[in-house]
Amino acid sequence: MDNYKNPRDNFFKEIENINHPDETLVPTHCSYCAMQCGMNLRVNTKTNKIIGVEPRYDWPVTLGKMCPKGVTAYQQTNHPDRLLKPLIRDDASLKGTKKGFREASWEEAYDLIVKKFKQLQADYGKDSLSVYGGVSMTNEKCYLNGKFARVALQTKYLDYNGRFCMASAASGINRSLGIDRGSTVPWTDIPETDCLFLAGSNTADCHPTMMFRVWAVQERGGYLIVVDPRETPVARRADVHLDLRPGTDLALANGILHILIKNGHTDDDFVKKHTNGFEETKELVKQFTPEYTSQITGVAPEKIIKAAELYGKAPNAILLFARGIEQQVKGVDNVSAYINLALVTGNIGRPKAGVGTITGQGNGQGGREHGQKADALPGYRKITDPEHVKEVAKVWGIEPEEMPGEGVSAFELFGLMEKKVIRSMYLLCSNPVVSAPDSNYVRKVLKQLDFMVVSDFFLSESAEYGDVVLPTTTWSEDEGTTTNVEGRVIKINRAQMPLGESKPDWLIQVELAERLGRGKYFSHLKTSEDVFNELRLASKGGKADYYGVTWEKIKKQDGVFWPCTKEEDPGTPHMFLDKKFYFPDGKAKILALPYVPAAEEPDEEFPLHLTTGRVVYHYLSGNQTRRIQFLKDMCPEPFVEVHPETAKKYDIEHEERVRLFTRRGEVIYKVKLTEAIRKDTLFVPYHWDFEQAANILTNPALDPISKMPEFKACAAQIEKLEMKKVQ
Repeated sequence: MDNYKNPRDNFFKEIENINHPDETLVPTHCSYCAMQCGMNLRVNTKTNKIIGVEPRYDWPVTLGKMCPKGVTAYQQTNHPDRLLKPLIRDDASLKGTKKGFREASWEEAYDLIVKKFKQLQADYGKDSLSVYGGVSMTNEKCYLNGKFARVALQTKYLDYNGRFCMASAASGINRSLGIDRGSTVPWTDIPETDCLFLAGSNTADCHPTMMFRVWAVQERGGYLIVVDPRETPVARRADVHLDLRPGTDLALANGILHILIKNGHTDDDFVKKHTNGFEETKELVKQFTPEYTSQITGVAPEKIIKAAELYGKAPNAILLFARGIEQQVKGVDNVSAYINLALVTGNIGRPKAGVGTITGQGNGQGGREHGQKADALPGYRKITDPEHVKEVAKVWGIEPEEMPGEGVSAFELFGLMEKKVIRSMYLLCSNPVVSAPDSNYVRKVLKQLDFMVVSDFFLSESAEYGDVVLPTTTWSEDEGTTTNVEGRVIKINRAQMPLGESKPDWLIQVELAERLGRGKYFSHLKTSEDVFNELRLASKGGKADYYGVTWEKIKKQDGVFWPCTKEEDPGTPHMFLDKKFYFPDGKAKILALPYVPAAEEPDEEFPLHLTTGRVVYHYLSGNQTRRIQFLKDMCPEPFVEVHPETAKKYDIEHEERVRLFTRRGEVIYKVKLTEAIRKDTLFVPYHWDFEQAANILTNPALDPISKMPEFKACAAQIEKLEMKKVQ
């Protein structure tokens, strides 16, 4: 053991300087998930460089809690892999590799982009260009990205990577409640509820800093219900673990609703006064007896009954869902079906009771509200509504008829690229080569683009397909706002000046707009706060109304919950306290939702279910976390979880490498034997690139409403290799 090197050494290596006199602390929030944990970045005032981090105990959401990703996030900023100058590809034959790039000046890069964009639009029309954004950007950047696409480029082909994360939650909540504020209650309500229902959330790995609130429910005598095919750490502690087959959530929700109605756990007065659709839904779920539901889901009838009883009898209950139920071809129906449970029991519109989605990306909420979705304009307005178009066009200074129409969703963009309808893509803050389903197909499509521009601070797997790569800033080198998991607008503060020649995305777009001849619509935006103030105005009167939110108010209140319509308005921590939902009659919708199976069910050729997800040490495509040595040491490679009885059937041993394959491709993984997974199910984390990417395997079938791909359920087979256990 004398030669053993603890991987945690990488994490603590700079901590001895914590009391150095030349340090200052900059309060901000984490760059990763939507918990947006509070932190103070330690900055050396002489070198103007971030050297460490401390937790913020004054941040009311996480109270000083940080996860392994958060405590190492600062290491991104001065990482040796940072892009410091624009890159231009010299050899098109090398697309998809790190080779073939040369450094260039900003002027040369801008000149080439403008020349290519103008040439393509002259040859093939305005809509030959597309823009693909991300929601790890600030609200300011997400807002300006939508404006840039529609005003500077004048293209309708714009969408964002929330289609792979939050789109089903957004559509389902909108359809049931009339407005998509990710959570109807603040997170501080969670410990005070009597029953917490988690559907499709591996909370301990994906949002670990909320776990102290989850455990607090049980510690004060409340109950915890968890829906997951795997016995995750949170499922292990649950009072009821509903261990369903992947892709059967809709049947399970209908089965629980059946019992709630049959056993008299409905709030009839609430249902009558504040909802529509109950009678039709009641009729539909009659068939979902515990036995019938068990046949579909694989969950024991007694577990389904117990879960319904605990939830139905609780004085107050909070129901939270996440990607497990959302990343399916019926993800929108799943979301609405679980919201049905809250509506029939009256568990909404008061403190300690409500529903919400546990948002994945850092700004998954704000990033979908302000106009970088194909169908959306700022303030959650609809681009198909002429009045909404007029309102936004007035703020932007364009005529309503100049506003491009509705485009298509993120994955559908690739189909139009394959057909040569779209000839170019401007990609910001996303890595679809790893994050999109059927990634072999995505790589093929990106390689054939006439011209691709990428804005990133690392050379991601997707950036390797770029013709021009622009060096952008990390989160700690700019300032702006994000909207966290609760719907609380918060402030990110700059801790270090931009490294090298990197620039924030909002500034890059302002400068490009000027060179494209559209500067009059952008040149007044001199700072990130200027962009936010225009966002406030553009959102005024919309469902996601930020008009009353100011940077000063955010600082004073530790964040502001939207909607916030006036500057004297403190915001809206609890939604629907007046029991008025965002429909013309003020009533929420209880929806009758017939069960349909996953797009791809196991069969003789592919007899196993495959599902995907996260591990605690990595984030999304891994473009950031795979570069941090501590995180890489703790989880250096992906794996496939297999139940021991399944492994025995295939003569597979622990840590042996196997071939995992679906109808779209194959990947070789190391086996992790565990009894914490169903015997008919395999699990793979999705944070790795190229030959190890889980999304080589996943099904690109889309939800018809949200256009969310079915990441969480497809048919797979596993095969023993000739090679034996890895030493």
